[in-house]
Amino acid sequence: LPWIVASQSVPVLAIAPIVLVILGSIGLTGVAPKAVIAMYLSFFPVTVAMVQGLRSPQVIETEMLHTYAATPWQALWMLRLPASLPFLFPALRIGVAASLVGAMVAELPTGAQAGLGARLLTGSYYGQTIQIWSALVMSAMLGLVLTAAMAGLEHLVLRRRRQA
Repeated sequence: LPWIVASQSVPVLAIAPIVLVILGSIGLTGVAPKAVIAMYLSFFPVTVAMVQGLRSPQVIETEMLHTYAATPWQALWMLRLPASLPFLFPALRIGVAASLVGAMVAELPTGAQAGLGARLLTGSYYGQTIQIWSALVMSAMLGLVLTAAMAGLEHLVLRRRRQA
């Protein structure tokens, strides 16, 4: 877990140009670098929550599986993964919002022509406050929609889990 924390101590504005140059040198341009930077920002909350969720089963539950001679894969599939779901979905909602920010930040050093980050940047260059505000409002609305979609998925999965 310390290497995960260390990865988040580097500002994304510092790492974005490096990622763009490295991926550009191997021929990955366009959406791929933006996706990598978005993933970088959403990686931390999801990883921390999954580690916490996978460690959440009580000792008595793991001992019961041991009594039934469950393999480590069976313990993971039948106990640890289902126990981690309540931890995973709130982290996914945070991760979706963070990845949206990451995608917008990834557009800043590239001189992108389209996208919310590019709209924000060109609006700031030319002093067009309406363009800046429209990009901010659209990103907030997109964040709300994506977060609501994750909440809906959480509701479906956890409701199904409770019924089983």
